[in-house]
Amino acid sequence: MRAGRPGRGRWVAVSPLDIRVLVVEDDPVAADAHALYVGRVPGFTVSGTAHSMGDARRHLDQHPVDLLLLDLYLPDGHGLQLVRTLRAAGHGADIIAVTSARDLAMVREGVSLGVVQYVLKPFTFATLRDRLTRYAEFRATSGEASGQDEVDRAIAALRAPRPAALPKGLTAATLRAVTDVLRAAERGLTAAEAAADVGISRITARRYLEHLVDGGRAARAPQYGQVGRPELRYRWSGH
Repeated sequence: MRAGRPGRGRWVAVSPLDIRVLVVEDDPVAADAHALYVGRVPGFTVSGTAHSMGDARRHLDQHPVDLLLLDLYLPDGHGLQLVRTLRAAGHGADIIAVTSARDLAMVREGVSLGVVQYVLKPFTFATLRDRLTRYAEFRATSGEASGQDEVDRAIAALRAPRPAALPKGLTAATLRAVTDVLRAAERGLTAAEAAADVGISRITARRYLEHLVDGGRAARAPQYGQVGRPELRYRWSGH
């Protein structure tokens, strides 16, 4: 079979062994980024990209798809409404919601409709890779379970691991505060500026900023042009 980006006239061969993914995202730049991420995960192939509910339905009518990477806010309706429509039409593709929505009532509704994972924006490639790998592991389960333990292991494959413990001396609340001010700073921040904004010491602010750099969510570069030793400026680089 052949599949590709809807409306672009470019189609790529898809291996029958790959999990075929339709990326549904209204922002073309984000859609391309998500498709690039999916294509980097072994065992997954991008079947196409769609920027609206209508585009997604047309693609699904023409091409087999195993998984939708679905944004919930689309120009012609809510992503969960698309899921309802697909289920009513007999489409059995699984859904991973990719969204900035943090409404837990919406999460519960999505689960009731068969959404198997939620990935909150902004996210890194490593986060999406982990979710896709877990989904592939879950999808690979087959046959008859020998008992409750095996059923539990199959379901647990979809669950994300517990967040890694923060380094000693760092707290989740302060990390959120430093993250928020850094993301809001278009030109980035020095440790001194972050400290002033959050209300902590410069040394403490630098520890949190370096933690974000180590996790790939921030980048640092020397700031020149001032008297004395150049100061490091940190910029948000999370996806």
